[in-house]
Amino acid sequence: FFLQQRAPGKVLHDAVCNHLNLVEGDYFGLEFPDHKKMMVWLDLLKPVMKQIRRPKHVVVKFVVKFFPPDHAQLQEELTRYLFALQVKQDLAQGRLTCNDTSTALLISHIVQSEIGDFDETIDREHLAKNKYIPQQEALEDKIMEFHRSHMGQTPAESDFQLLEIARRLEMYGIRLHPAKDREGTKINLAVANTGILVFQGHTKINAFNWAKVRKLSFKRKRFLIKLRPDVNSSFQDTLEFLMASRDFCKSFWKICVEHHAFFRLFEEPKPKPKPVLFSRGSSFRFSGRTQKQVLDYVKEGGHKKVQFERKHSKIHSIRSLTAQPSEQHTEVPKQVSDSSSFAYGDDNDAAAVQSCRQGKELKASTEDTGQHKSPSLKKSPKEGRKVDGAVVSTVEEEEEAAKDRMQQNRPQSQQPSTGSLTGSPHLSELSINSQGGPSVANMSLSPNLSPDAKQSSPLISPLLNDPSCIRTDDEEEVKRKRFPTEKAYFIAKEVATTERTYLKDLEVITSWFQSAVSKEDCMPETLKNLIFSNFEPLHKFHTGFLKEIEQRLALWEGRSNAHIKGDYQRIGDVMLKNIQSMKQLTIHLWKHNEILMELENGIKNSRKLETFCRDFELQKVCYLPLNTFLLRPLHRLMHYKQIMERLCKHYPPSHVDFRDSRAALAEISEMVAQLHGNMIKMENFQKLHELKKDLIGIDNLVIPGREFIRLGSLSKLSGKGLQQRMFFLFNDILLYTSRGLTASNQFKVHGHLPLYGMTIEESEEEWGVPHCLTLRGQHQSIVVAASTRAEMDKWTEDIQMAIDLAEKSSGPAPELLASSPPDNKSPDETTVDQESEDDLSASRTSLERQSPHRGNTTVHVCWHRNTSVSMIDFSIAVENQLSGNLLRKFKNSNGWQKLWVVFTNFCMFFYKSHQDNHPLASLPLLGYSLTIPSESENIHKDYVFKLHFKSHVYYFRAESEYTFERWMEVIRSATSSASRTRALSHKEPHAY
Repeated sequence: FFLQQRAPGKVLHDAVCNHLNLVEGDYFGLEFPDHKKMMVWLDLLKPVMKQIRRPKHVVVKFVVKFFPPDHAQLQEELTRYLFALQVKQDLAQGRLTCNDTSTALLISHIVQSEIGDFDETIDREHLAKNKYIPQQEALEDKIMEFHRSHMGQTPAESDFQLLEIARRLEMYGIRLHPAKDREGTKINLAVANTGILVFQGHTKINAFNWAKVRKLSFKRKRFLIKLRPDVNSSFQDTLEFLMASRDFCKSFWKICVEHHAFFRLFEEPKPKPKPVLFSRGSSFRFSGRTQKQVLDYVKEGGHKKVQFERKHSKIHSIRSLTAQPSEQHTEVPKQVSDSSSFAYGDDNDAAAVQSCRQGKELKASTEDTGQHKSPSLKKSPKEGRKVDGAVVSTVEEEEEAAKDRMQQNRPQSQQPSTGSLTGSPHLSELSINSQGGPSVANMSLSPNLSPDAKQSSPLISPLLNDPSCIRTDDEEEVKRKRFPTEKAYFIAKEVATTERTYLKDLEVITSWFQSAVSKEDCMPETLKNLIFSNFEPLHKFHTGFLKEIEQRLALWEGRSNAHIKGDYQRIGDVMLKNIQSMKQLTIHLWKHNEILMELENGIKNSRKLETFCRDFELQKVCYLPLNTFLLRPLHRLMHYKQIMERLCKHYPPSHVDFRDSRAALAEISEMVAQLHGNMIKMENFQKLHELKKDLIGIDNLVIPGREFIRLGSLSKLSGKGLQQRMFFLFNDILLYTSRGLTASNQFKVHGHLPLYGMTIEESEEEWGVPHCLTLRGQHQSIVVAASTRAEMDKWTEDIQMAIDLAEKSSGPAPELLASSPPDNKSPDETTVDQESEDDLSASRTSLERQSPHRGNTTVHVCWHRNTSVSMIDFSIAVENQLSGNLLRKFKNSNGWQKLWVVFTNFCMFFYKSHQDNHPLASLPLLGYSLTIPSESENIHKDYVFKLHFKSHVYYFRAESEYTFERWMEVIRSATSSASRTRALSHKEPHAY
């Protein structure tokens, strides 16, 4: 078919990936022998018929082509399984060479994945029948010794450990290409994710990182590497290697071009324009997604989830038919064997690969397991955590689950269901088990997760699938009461809705936190009294305040006491009275700075209090960092001021409520002005301490005079290519970190650059990387790349502003990172520092000693969405908080669901009602776009806005034009970062 249709190689490659349900197929390639019996890769741009001349006599192999530096970057379990099969094949073919100990350890993990736990008789029988390497007999005792230590390890975990060991071997992913140097010495060339490698036999003798390579070319049999000039290097400008033939040379050159593009570029290179008269040189170019595009695609959920359960591939061929399977594997769906044109490993492995294509069979089998999780999820090395014992998911997961339910429910609509609203005209999008809880087996991992996809996500939340959530359709809408439509009413209603949320936030401290503290002897009495004696009066006052507002709204709507005479369609008098009373509470508000500092000092000095506060933050009721709730009373004053400004702007001077509203605005403005400076200091102090929890490898982040400016994700150019790093910019220093691979979810500090004496310059042309910047410090230079031009401009502006602030200070900052890595860079170094994979994983031992860390902070969202936020963005977010009822609809769902929504901290939190104590789901909006639905989307409702991020689309309906505009206003503040129009310094206050 592919030959008849003259289809390009990409069509055949995509067909194989679709046949296997393989999402990350870009790491793989199709290999076949050409007419000279030389193994070559299928060119994705050329027609298949021009490459495979005699298809009946050619065997095409589907093998791993691009080996990433860390298998944690492989986000799908099926991909990791195929990589494990490749390692097994390379061992058998002698391509992956290593010492006997490493070989035995690798084989022991393969055996564990194939037959399960150690049994001496079965092991000996299995090893006798299966030869993983030549001369395997000499290692069998050592293999069995290692296998004995893998008790309880699941197949998925075995694959993970296999790749963890293999990736550290020098020959991992290496294919040797014979060549000679200029002196005629026989050598081997190879290409990897880091660059071009030179081997003598199987020993690496040299390496040319991509950062050092300026140009690659070939001329007949000569392969040429042109290096960037380096005064410290003894290499010539151009290196020359002689290969066996022109075809061998061109083939290796193509592989190098593809590796460079895949690992170094952000996107697929554009085709060169065709010459008018004649061409010079090869027109070959890399075709397909780069690694960054693959990672983004899988993270952002641009694919349909297909469940893949990793199981023991040879357990039935070894164990007796009468033996009972171990309990931990009883709920795994059986693998479905099928024939395939593309063999991968032996027959058993091929059957295992085929099972991943049985999407419907696997999904149906998984549903039958009820609440049980598969072993691969139970004991994964990157296992997700639970919050208060509840399995968590995201709004994105909920959307995927909804689609699956709708597809599954259609052919089975006649069957009774205990978990859906069978009496409703619109069935619930999410199935419920008989206990009313979420059906755990149907949960899918979030598309926004990082490569270690089973760690806790920054987007965690239980499924919104409770049957008591009301599905609002048109009939119910007709029955709704007609409330007043004037703008003043909806402004007053905003006071009430946001006051409900504020009161709930106060209760986090006065009720939940106080109750937890009383049960643990971890906090000094003086600190207890300081916190609760200043928060309880606020809670008592605002409880009465909310009651007054709700009573006024009830009168305004005509819902109660309609016989009472008087003008009750106003809110200014209620606001004036309560704001004047609020002034008496100022003494408690002034104490908040002291509360925040004393609590942080207590945490610093007491490991028990630190553990207690961290555990409290893991509770669902604490949906924001704990110290954020301590700032809520000051932030609430700003909200009152903004509301009164809108009310005064709306009223004409002749309105009966104008005088009270203007007086209330004057009173609250005075309070805000008095407390403003204190609030600015507290916000910076709170942000530094919040960041401190996300970082390891730094001892004294919080010091007097330090101000936070921006954090976000950038790609750092290192010897291994572009690698995602998290950067933190302060007014004196720039930190760069990598994300830990364990449940702690923290970021390890890899280095720092003092801003004093730093220069910044664009360097796209020099390095050939889009949106690239070179930061030159006094002792070190690094090259970073932003995801977009807009991101690069934000970083450039903020870094330059921070440099100017550092220059105006008294001098360079002292050594601030007591536990950071030593800086041994030479001043003249203009390339990037070399970060070994051993360094990146060396922190695991210390990380594993850390207690679980909450993963839903803004830092983690920026990491997943590859974006950044500044302190100005945080300040704007404080101003733009909103609460109220919204109707929500997924892109492919029917009907609308009524939810109570709280928007704060760049995130929408969803509740069944305003009376709930904790959110059911959350949706971080950084990176989302906010639009109004088009006609083609067939929404046909008023006051609807649309949130869109890659394949995720959500529609929300507001109740009025005013509330619609308010939701659009506050959400826009989170979806589009503010540009910096002024320098952020402690000398210049924020304009609220």
